[in-house]
Amino acid sequence: MLAFFCLVFLSLTSPITAADSPDVVSGCPDTCGNVHVPYPFGINFTSGISDPGISDPRCALDSSYFIFNCDSSSNPPRLFLGSNMPIHNISVEEGTISVRIDAAYRCYDNTGPIRGFRQSISLGTGPFRFSASRNKLTVVGCDTLALIKDAAETFGSGCISLCDGNMTLQGSCSGFGCCQTSIPMSLKTLNISLASPNNHSRIWPFNPCEFAFIADERTYNVSDLQLSYNPLSPATRRIIDSEVVIEWVVREETCEAASDTNTYACGDNSNCLYSDNGQGYRCVCKDGFRGNPYLPQGCQDIDECEEPDKYKCDGTCKNTFGGYSCRCPLGMRGDGKVGCQGFRITTIAAVVGGILLIMIIALLIIIICKRRRKERNFLENGGMLLKHQRVRIFSEAELVKATKHFDASNLLGEGGFGYVYKGVLADNTQVAVKKPKDLDKARLNQEFQQEIGIVSQVNHKNVVKILGLCLETKVPLLGYEFISNGTLSQHIHQKKSQILANWKNRLRIAAETALALDYLHSLADPPIIHGDVKSSNILLDDSYTAKVSDFGASVLISPGQSDMATKIQGTFGYLDPEYLMTGNLTEKSDVYSFGVVLVELLTGEKPNSSMKLGDKSNIIQYFLSALEDHNLHRILCFDVASENEMEEIGVCAEVAEKCLRSSGMKRPTMKEVAEELGRLRKLHESCWDYSQNSQETEYLLAESSYSAIENGTSKLSQQEILSLRTFDIEYSTYSI
Repeated sequence: MLAFFCLVFLSLTSPITAADSPDVVSGCPDTCGNVHVPYPFGINFTSGISDPGISDPRCALDSSYFIFNCDSSSNPPRLFLGSNMPIHNISVEEGTISVRIDAAYRCYDNTGPIRGFRQSISLGTGPFRFSASRNKLTVVGCDTLALIKDAAETFGSGCISLCDGNMTLQGSCSGFGCCQTSIPMSLKTLNISLASPNNHSRIWPFNPCEFAFIADERTYNVSDLQLSYNPLSPATRRIIDSEVVIEWVVREETCEAASDTNTYACGDNSNCLYSDNGQGYRCVCKDGFRGNPYLPQGCQDIDECEEPDKYKCDGTCKNTFGGYSCRCPLGMRGDGKVGCQGFRITTIAAVVGGILLIMIIALLIIIICKRRRKERNFLENGGMLLKHQRVRIFSEAELVKATKHFDASNLLGEGGFGYVYKGVLADNTQVAVKKPKDLDKARLNQEFQQEIGIVSQVNHKNVVKILGLCLETKVPLLGYEFISNGTLSQHIHQKKSQILANWKNRLRIAAETALALDYLHSLADPPIIHGDVKSSNILLDDSYTAKVSDFGASVLISPGQSDMATKIQGTFGYLDPEYLMTGNLTEKSDVYSFGVVLVELLTGEKPNSSMKLGDKSNIIQYFLSALEDHNLHRILCFDVASENEMEEIGVCAEVAEKCLRSSGMKRPTMKEVAEELGRLRKLHESCWDYSQNSQETEYLLAESSYSAIENGTSKLSQQEILSLRTFDIEYSTYSI
């Protein structure tokens, strides 16, 4: 009798009853605190852990598994799955229950582990299983190994998380400070344990505790948890006691078997859905119905016409039982749910007239806007100033016609700034047109002004000349002289170039390139740092003369300034390591890049290519190793005609070694490099001109070694002809 009165009292005092909620049995409570409890679940109200409580069995489909305890002594009341898993949400539609489960943890000090907690979770024998699609084992720590297994130890898994310094988690687990792994399907029990390979010996000051827990990957944010958190802190527990998704089925049998019995749980207008996560089925409302599929007549027809955002209809909508119809308006055809085709008869005439009027107005606007756009671009790009300079001003139409509307067949190359197209002007002048990519206009304009400011003052036979520019486009187009024989990179790597078959031409190209860079550094006013010296920016003209191009990354050095702090740009493999570390671009940065080009000319390998021989990781290291071991001949990519040439190649290689030194202060200037290569080139030519006197030539070459010059044993004539190392007498082992 007392139990009956308690049940009546709890039913009267529950916040919401069946009269207010359509998804519970009439007269049954449907909330515990902030959690809504729909049928097939029921509530057993208790006043504490020791209170067995009281419940109405008819409020749940199965009183053995589907009645949850509601602790009324808490404020607000709390709903539990089992004895210690607080429920936060129950979804009939998805067949899930969200609960909070304590995380496993271990804490350390300088002596080793000091406290910890191993988590063992069991969902009992009911129709509940951990969701394999929603949950992940999540581990946080810098020296942490977490293992999971079920009670019967039929499976085991885990992950390890490492890091050697304090870091901030960024919301994803990559293995550094945090890792995640999946759990198997049909899992009802789970044990989580933690271990530390090195006992947190080096990291405990910033990572005193490690954590492992099961978490819903849809809702859990790893970045909320920091490596320095203490698990006993209330604020930390709110984070590490993660939300876990439990999947449930209403009966542990197949849909076919259940539909033939009196215990079939699905109501009218619902479908049976078999679960992939363990045996059993649950119920879902059919399309066009909404409600609780476990109650008789719980799935009710919805009026789709009242929800146009969810159910499309381009015509007249009419609700039907379990669906809706949509008829297209008069004069139109098709399925209104997908989209009607055609026009209403009353609008056809207006549309035709409107279209004609709009076309006329639009044509006039386009003509006016195009003209004004060109005028505005001309002024914004400094047209009035450049108009009076010694530079040709092209019209946009002129360059479009020259390049055949920038046809792909005329594409010469592509860089970070844009594309380069070959064109032929009306006067039959060949031109290379630099067309910018569709990038940020402000940045491109800045690069354009920088490049035009540099190339307009450059006048050297080994530097590509600008013919003119077009200011009518959003970002100006640059017209350079067309260089017919492609890039040095193409001759080295893409085709069997006869021009590079001998040492003479390779030396000439290197010397000409050095002269161009020396001109930029020493003779230009103000001096210019190229910033992107590489073989693909060295062009060869009709006579295979080297011409340096592409000043998009170049900078001007003001008087009294030796370097320039810039954003890192250039090409991987050619970049000065000192520039990469400091961000300061100097003339010695070009010297380093030129040294890479020399190695490329000698070896025929790209700077970032890996060598198959030796233990060096790239061609630069392998080249330096071969030079140090006197095995330079093994990595040359061309035939050497004589011992004299091999001596010259050795001197050139040593010039490259000096250019590649890690410290910019220890590198030579481009002027010194150009003079060295120039003297070496003159020596080579004199050897050919006076080949009859081979004994004297061999003597001069032999006396050009470092040891002779540095020890002061060479003769005066040798110093005059072969002073090949006057720019740097320091000899040291190079390292990258």
